[in-house]
This record gives sequence, structure tokens and C-alpha cells, in this order.
Amino acid sequence: MARAAVLGKPIEHSLSPVLHTAAYAAMGLDDWVYEAYECDETGLWGFLEALDEGWAGLSLTMPLKRTALKLADTVSGLARAVGGANTIVLRDGRRHADNTDVHGMVAALTEAGLGAPASALVLGGGATAASALAALAELGLTKASMAVRNPDRAAESVAVGRRFGLTLRVGPLDRLPDLLGTDLVVSTLPGIAADPYAAQIAASGAALFDVVYAPWPTTSAAAVRAAGGVVVGGFDMLLHQAARQVELMTGRADVPVAAMRAAGEAELARRAAEARA
Repeated sequence: MARAAVLGKPIEHSLSPVLHTAAYAAMGLDDWVYEAYECDETGLWGFLEALDEGWAGLSLTMPLKRTALKLADTVSGLARAVGGANTIVLRDGRRHADNTDVHGMVAALTEAGLGAPASALVLGGGATAASALAALAELGLTKASMAVRNPDRAAESVAVGRRFGLTLRVGPLDRLPDLLGTDLVVSTLPGIAADPYAAQIAASGAALFDVVYAPWPTTSAAAVRAAGGVVVGGFDMLLHQAARQVELMTGRADVPVAAMRAAGEAELARRAAEARA
């Protein structure tokens, strides 16, 4: 039996087990198991040390993405440049850290017809924002804007953008209108943090990529959609980054994205119905 899992804190609502399990079923990997474990930064080393040769890999969510870089035997150039790893592939007794978030963002935007934005604004300055900047650079942008709560604390993400060749303009979220006027807004703000800015984003005419996937639609996504704008949700990013993780962990390229999408959407619909009941 081969094992894989997603780690993070909190972890109980992670959709990753549904996506990976659906992939294994469609690929005929009946002896593969994917689980979820709650784990914070202080527990990651012990978890890694306890793994045996039956483990194929780990998916990592917050708050583990930066810690993973210090604990891996090797780190991909992308993960090091972004400053965070959401994947550890376990092979031949070694831990290889990688980043599939960037791939997930690029794939989600391209799938929605937004693969060549002329300009973009990223909301937030954390680890997901860093991946967003890398994705925008991969899509061909050479400059972008960032809106953060405290510009003085965005230095790490700004450094990531510069490593990918981006010229960045950074401003405070409470002066968002000064930074709007772009083709695309990428919101990496958690939960309902972007809600106060929904009307401003919708009025700007920009397409919106909101990394939140539940509850969906977010207030911002609903406002942009009502204004006739294009909206990309966090589920699409999660789906494509998970598909790349399956590829890395299994070593197979025939990853069934359609089956993973169907399983994920069904689970989200089930959760939404349960919440309404």
C-alpha cells in the first residue's frame, strides 16, 4: 500500500483527500490511500521522521509551506524562488520539496481564458500572494500591483516578485481604488477579508481570480459576476495544483482531472447543502 496525506492546521475541511482519492480510483491505484492530518510547524519534523518507505508524498497547506523548505533534502528552484513548498515527494529515502500552487494558478487562469492578462493587481501579501506573483510572471507580465494591509510587511512577497522579474507597485488596501484599473484582480485574502472591497472590484471592470473556494461564491465573486465580469474561483486552482501533485507522487502523467473535478464539485455541493440544512 502506498500512502499520501495533506498536512496543515486547521485541516478538517481540506478538499485534498477527495481530489486525490478520486484520482487514485480513476487511475486504478487501488492500493493507494490519501488521508488528512492536523500538524503545525513544530510537529512537521517529527511527522516526517516517522514516515516509512510506504509513503509517496505529502501535500502541505498553511502554516507549513515555508517550514518545509528547511526540512527537505532537496528543493525545486520554483519552490525556493517562491519561498514556499506545498508538496513533498518521498522517494528513495529522500524528501523533495516542490510548489504546485503556481501551476494551479496558471492552469486555472488559462482555462478561463485569462492566460494573457495585460495588467494585474494582487490583494494580500502572504505565501499565496507570492505564488500568484510567480504565476503572473509565468503568464508574461513584467509588472504588477499589490494591495496589502501593511505595505511595510510585504517585503518578502515583493522580493519574490522581483526574483521573477516583476516591477511592483505596492499600496495599502484601504486605498484600493488608487491601484485598480487593471485587467485582472487576484485576491489571496482569506475567508471574508475581501468582502469590504467587493463593490470597488466589481466597478473596476476587472476579471477576478479569488483563491477562496468555500463558501462560494464569495461576496467579491458574486459582485463581479453580477457586473458581467469573468470570475475564476479557488476550486479551479486547488484542482490543478492537486493534479500536479498526483503526477509528482505517482510518477504518472495520465492524471484524470475530469474525475477529480467531478468529485470535488460533488463534495462542495454536499457541504453547501449540509450547511443550509
